[in-house]
Amino acid sequence: MAKIIVEVCQNHKGSREVLGEMIKAAAENGADFVKMQSIWSEDVTPRPQFEEGVMDPDGTVRAIKRPYAAEVERLSKLDLTIDDHLFFIETCQKYGVQPLTAIFARKHIPEVGKLPWPGKWVKVASYDCASWPMLEELAQYFDNFIISTGATYDEEIEKTSELMKRLGKNFTFLHCVTSYPNTLEMCNLSRMEWLKQFTPHVGWSDHSKIEDHGIIAAKAAIMLGAEYVERHFTILDAAETKDGPVSMTPDLLRELSDFRKLTKEEQKAYFADKQDVLTKMMGTPTRAMTHTELLNRDYYRGRFASKVGGEWVYNWEDKPVHANS
Repeated sequence: MAKIIVEVCQNHKGSREVLGEMIKAAAENGADFVKMQSIWSEDVTPRPQFEEGVMDPDGTVRAIKRPYAAEVERLSKLDLTIDDHLFFIETCQKYGVQPLTAIFARKHIPEVGKLPWPGKWVKVASYDCASWPMLEELAQYFDNFIISTGATYDEEIEKTSELMKRLGKNFTFLHCVTSYPNTLEMCNLSRMEWLKQFTPHVGWSDHSKIEDHGIIAAKAAIMLGAEYVERHFTILDAAETKDGPVSMTPDLLRELSDFRKLTKEEQKAYFADKQDVLTKMMGTPTRAMTHTELLNRDYYRGRFASKVGGEWVYNWEDKPVHANS
């Protein structure tokens, strides 16, 4: 039966109380994993091209606009402490769900990695799928990896699988479309089958818009054999947070959990009158990234880095970050 990962992202708004309520609601409605993000605003990198964005004379966007100061200010209100991380782990254990985090800058790997994560599970965000120095450092603290593959080239995914096997780690690849939101036409769920050449453990990280599509893409992924399905999660109104529009509610989580309990025949019967939609979501196993995905790769891969001796060191750079590196 598929495992459900709920991503609290920044939908907690920096509130430990809201975070605790999110974990409780996730557990009560069928989540197996609750995932947080180990993000610190101090790690946002200033990059000139994103201050105003870059656009060609014909209107083609070459770099998105995301000013540094505004991003730091926004994220600074959402920073969680290491003590908050301990609260997260303990609360997940209290309610019987597996705690999980994604670390966004290499310098925080030791302090976060040394925390008492049950089973030593870690999530790797799409933009770090090919950050091989970071993966090697994570492997010093974690044994079970769930790696999103969005905005990552095929040859990078292959190299990452080779690295994980060499490190002797259990790993899952999640197919992911790094467009927020992604349309049903962008899902390309057949790519999960392509990922199975690297690992038998595959799944789907879903960013489709709840208001337009509900959880149909997540249901389709389960019907197609996804071992893990990840969705953003909220207990607040969708308009209250940046990720609200792509976040499922407790009721939708319960609906998804109930769907995964159906037999395969029952799941297929659900899609019997939805074949057009299913075909639209299937797409192709291999494809070129869309312009939107490439823009997001350009911005988000490098959005966070580690400042060492006054110099920014990116997650993919083969440069020391820690004193023992």
